[in-house]
Amino acid sequence: MAVVTDSIDMRTGGEVQMVDVTSQVQAAVSRSGLASGIVCVFNPGSTGALTTIEYEPGLERDMPEALERLFPKGIRYHHDDTWHDGNGHSHVRASMIGPSLAVPFTGGRLTLGTWQQIVFLELDNKAHQRSLVLQMVGE
Repeated sequence: MAVVTDSIDMRTGGEVQMVDVTSQVQAAVSRSGLASGIVCVFNPGSTGALTTIEYEPGLERDMPEALERLFPKGIRYHHDDTWHDGNGHSHVRASMIGPSLAVPFTGGRLTLGTWQQIVFLELDNKAHQRSLVLQMVGE
């Protein structure tokens, strides 16, 4: 077994921006030289999240609307009382979706479904420079 670490750097715009990182993850798997294994994609931040979705314009609009219904911006968050940065909703949203995703690969290819892409969700209320960590374990 081998372990290979890589990263994906990006600039985000904030407030539920959805970024398709599937091709960058696939490129990292290809560069790793591993044929079979698992790639873990991890966001080392508390206001971003990773998931899979069918990356298409309708769902790009549906995701922010769903998150607003579940975790609205316009209510009180105690985090905002502590830090006064107005992003309590961002932290709660990110913790519910999660900071990482594990995807198996075989034959050097991600084993995603036909309509399934890996997406990073920028959930903070401001832009960020993000660096996702990819760690591949396999042979």
